[in-house]
Amino acid sequence: MITVNGWRGRRYLPGVLAVVVAAIVVAGGCGSTTEQGQPESSAATPQVDQSLRDRLPADILSRGEITVVTDASYPPIESFDEDGQTVIGVDPDIASAIGALVGVRIVLRNADFGTLIDLVKSGEADMVMSAMTDTPAREADLDFVNYFAAGTSIVVQRGNPQLITDPTSLCGESVAVEEGTTQEALVARYQSKCSAPISVLTGTTNDDALVLLRTGRVVAVLMDYPPAEWLTTDPKTHAHYELSSTSQYEPGLYGIGLAKDRSALRDVVADALGELIENGTYQAILDEWNVGHGAVTQASINAASGS
Repeated sequence: MITVNGWRGRRYLPGVLAVVVAAIVVAGGCGSTTEQGQPESSAATPQVDQSLRDRLPADILSRGEITVVTDASYPPIESFDEDGQTVIGVDPDIASAIGALVGVRIVLRNADFGTLIDLVKSGEADMVMSAMTDTPAREADLDFVNYFAAGTSIVVQRGNPQLITDPTSLCGESVAVEEGTTQEALVARYQSKCSAPISVLTGTTNDDALVLLRTGRVVAVLMDYPPAEWLTTDPKTHAHYELSSTSQYEPGLYGIGLAKDRSALRDVVADALGELIENGTYQAILDEWNVGHGAVTQASINAASGS
């Protein structure tokens, strides 16, 4: 197992914490530069809050780590760096800050998005943190600590050859979404407004969905606004993709998902997030990734159902 000692910024698009996936640990502590000589993140490493650490469940304290599952195909929220092993993004940075604050390591495991809830429910992971929108349906399986706001955007080929403007203009067309995402449900709701149905193709990852668009097998991919905006402005991809509009459809809250019987850990995570919001660490992380527009002002639990 590889231990990353220190919360060190790495400049990819914005400054981020580098995290190696599948067999990695992120530890609290502060470093000045990365091994590549990159400048450190502007977000300072949180010091351990002993009162939060004392409330951690015994199994977490015994292991000294929290295992987090994620689907690393959604930059800038989470994605693989150029080495194909390191995961970087908003979620790794926030997870690392929570770990530093409660005094345990954060271990990230990469998995397909559609499997993440079951991995947490089965106890194979402690939390899911993967740009997962909190919905009433998902709250039937997990509890969620809400930490970010985003809606759905429509990504089309550069030049928008099919003149897609909004979800209703997808009627009679083929679109792609990542399997298990809220975008599947969004398309289903818009089907009732169509005289000709929308044909929906799903990809195991968001990258799979984008391949379908790049190769012309669909006219659009529906995805959350932050990764859509990143995709259409990043120098490596902007020549191929653009937003059909700046609209965000059916905005919701991302949630850190935990098993229903892990309320003690859930409450510690929620209070740690609240502390990061109050001390400015949270906003600094979002600003480093240019997604400050999605900031929430306080931590909440199961906000989709209002409980």
